[in-house]
Amino acid sequence: MAFGKDVAGSARRHFKAAVDLCATTEAGAKRGNLAVAGYLFGLSGELAVKEIMRDSGMTPLPAEQRRDDPFYHHFPTLKTLLLDGAKGRRARELRKLAEQAQLFQYWDTEMRYAPTADIKDEWITAWRESAKQLIEQMTV
Repeated sequence: MAFGKDVAGSARRHFKAAVDLCATTEAGAKRGNLAVAGYLFGLSGELAVKEIMRDSGMTPLPAEQRRDDPFYHHFPTLKTLLLDGAKGRRARELRKLAEQAQLFQYWDTEMRYAPTADIKDEWITAWRESAKQLIEQMTV
């Protein structure tokens, strides 16, 4: 089944879900919820960057070129691809984001398999702030 795309709405939805998970106070579940929230903050940040890419005029490459297409990658690869491939009216802004070493530092899709204790609170805090800023930036 093919689904429509609402990248900006998805960024906001994932961010809200992460914030809601952070607010959970259920005994024994808080630490795990924070780890999952961290993952969702990363996804919402990626989606916000991809909305900025779309707004810049960038479009996904054909399926056979997905390996080199930032629209189909996650942090940190997404940032690497944007350093050389950002285009359009917001290309400078996208390159500047990609150059920020601290932007989603330590975030990786592999964390979904990690023990909860491996996901540090200070990373989650930083990811939350970065995602919030990127969501605000996507509508500038």
